[in-house]
Parts: sequence; C-alpha cells; structure tokens
Amino acid sequence: MTDQSHAPIVTVDALSDLSQIAQADWDACACPEAAEGRPVDPFTTYRFLKALEDSGSVGPGTGWEPHYLVARMEEQVIAVAPLYAKGHSQGEYIFDHSWAHALENAGGRYYPKLQIAVPFTPATGRRFLTRPGLEATGLSALVQGAIQFAENYGLSSLHATFCTRAEAEAGEEMGLLRRTTQQFHWYNRDYADFDAFLASLSSRKRKNIRKERRTAQDFGGRIHMLTGDAIRPEHWDAFWIFYQDTGARKWGSPYLTREFFEIAQAELRDDIALVMAERDGDYVAGALNFIGREALFGRYWGCVEDHPCLHFEACYYQAIDFAIEHGLKRVEAGAQGEHKLARGYLPAETHSLHWLADAGFRDAVARYLTAERAAVGEDIEILTAYGPFRKDRQEEQE
Repeated sequence: MTDQSHAPIVTVDALSDLSQIAQADWDACACPEAAEGRPVDPFTTYRFLKALEDSGSVGPGTGWEPHYLVARMEEQVIAVAPLYAKGHSQGEYIFDHSWAHALENAGGRYYPKLQIAVPFTPATGRRFLTRPGLEATGLSALVQGAIQFAENYGLSSLHATFCTRAEAEAGEEMGLLRRTTQQFHWYNRDYADFDAFLASLSSRKRKNIRKERRTAQDFGGRIHMLTGDAIRPEHWDAFWIFYQDTGARKWGSPYLTREFFEIAQAELRDDIALVMAERDGDYVAGALNFIGREALFGRYWGCVEDHPCLHFEACYYQAIDFAIEHGLKRVEAGAQGEHKLARGYLPAETHSLHWLADAGFRDAVARYLTAERAAVGEDIEILTAYGPFRKDRQEEQE
C-alpha cells in the first residue's frame, strides 16, 4: 500500500471579490502562457473578470454574485475558477429554462444555482483553471469544492458552461452530466487572404459573399478595424449607444454597464478588435471582438441606422479578414445563427457540465442529455454536409 500520510492537503476557498487574490496567482492558473505573449482565452484573465466586477456588471443586483474558487496546496494557489451564484439563467447562452420550469413545477426550487462561467460570454475556454502540471489535482479540487459549496447552502445545481472538451470528458468521469450543444465557427485553413478563402467556396456562395460585401461597403462611409491605442474614448461613446439598442431588444436591458467600456479602454484595449462604421464623421454601427492567441471572439453588434448587409460585413467578414491577417486559427462568432453557415462558418460542438442535487431530477436530465447529444451530432453532420464549401474541398474542412 502507498503511504498517503504525507500527501499534500488541498484546500478550496470561495472569494467574494477578486481583489482577495493576487493577479499573479490568478493568472498563473488562468493564462500561464501569457508570460510569452497573448493569452489563449482573454475572458478568464484577471483583468477581464475584474473589469466585470469593478464596473458593476456582476455583483449585487445583477443576478451574478461572485464566489471565485481558489484551490491551494501547501499555501500555493494551484487552481481557480470563476464561480457565481445565479438568481436567474440570463446571460449564459446554454439554456436550462426548461429544467428550471420542470423542477419548480414538481415543487422544487431551481434558483439560486451555481455557475462556473464567464458572464455574458458564449466562448469556449478552460473553466477549471489550473497551474501547468497540476491539471488533474486542480480540476478535482475545484469540482469537489464547488459541489460542497452547493450542498452546504442547499443549492439545486452546479453548471460549468462553454468548457473545453477535455474538461467535459474529465468531469463526466467524476460523475457530472455532460451536455453537448453547438455554435458556428470559421476555420482558417492557412488562407493567404480573403480571396483565397472565397476560392474554397462553391461558386454560388462565393458570388453571394462578394455581393454582400459590395452592398455593405456602399452604405456611404468607411469601415474601420481598430485595436490597441487606435481605440479612443469617443469610439466607446458611440459603441455604448449601439450596445444599449441591441441589449434592449435582445435582453430587455444591457448586461454590461457603461463603466465596463471605460475600464476596457484603460485595461483591455489590447485584447479588443473594434469594428466601427463611420459616415461623415458619425459612427452608425459597430462590432466588438476580443482577441485570443488562436481565435477571434465576436461578442456584440449594434447600430443606429439599418444598412443592407452591414451586419454581415462588420460581424463576419471583417472578423475573417482580421483572423487571416493575424494568423488566427478560427473565429467564434457567438451563440446560435444558422445564417452563418452560408458565410463560411461551420457547426462546432460546445460543451458544458452539470451537477444536480435531486437524484430523480438528475436521472431525468441525464436521459434528456443523451437524446439531445445524439440530435446535436446529427444536426452538425447534416449542416456540415450542406456547408458552403466546394465539394472537392468539403472533406478537408471537416
């Protein structure tokens, strides 16, 4: 038998605000690769999560109450996770409203629940953030710590959304329920330029995209792609108006506060690619993207004037241009949207993990997820087959 008496003890704490942990300790787990350049995932960095907190986009009154998990071994921080107590299911993009209704109709209480996620951000990335070399220990500690937190406070459930496939498989081995959903992503096949990408499409799709780009460019102004110091406060003044309009129509009220964009100007502008459509000195539309080491993540679009195809240009084609120019492997254009298929974006699996306290409810959801996973797989196969790529290029796109 192995002597376990001197095995290191791992402790897990929940912090109510991010200032209770040093940025260096958090980022050593969230983005150790950033010591040599850009982080893989800009959304789990200390600076992004702190911007959400300091701007009041999360916290009291938002339905996103922070309880950041921190795992330590012999006083060293070995793993962290962005954990929130949720009073609703808004801003998550992996929909569980039917689960909530089912449990509450049966006399249970679904909210509050626990969510390991980046608020308002349907982008895949690690959710169980561990120091290199301590992945298994760190993930196990975070999962057990989160479940213990839920049990201690009598909460209905724990959800980790938009996690990686590897995390989903590891969590399933630990007894969590694995869910598969889908988005549409664009993949860079080492295209030299946008025309090289177009050459991989069927003739009809290629002509349609060229027509949409010409139509969009005819709105009467210019389209600017801005990042870093090229982004100025006046750009955020305009984008805030766009964002408010979109937020009011989609969610009832915007998720992010105005102060978030002020903090973004000070702390996050090197992580941002901002598309702004300008005419006669006035900005009429814009799209906000975040830059990762391998991907460009499309997040928000808004406008004060409607122009044909400008949405497609600002959100999809400008993003492709940027990815090709900067050698990024893919563009993740956000949640939903089968209309993206015709514009070169292919269906891709997304993953989440779920723990449910009630055994009967858990069994029912498990059966549902098995059927859903099969349906999603069939949907992805069908949509990919109907993709926009030339048939002689289809196989290499898959």
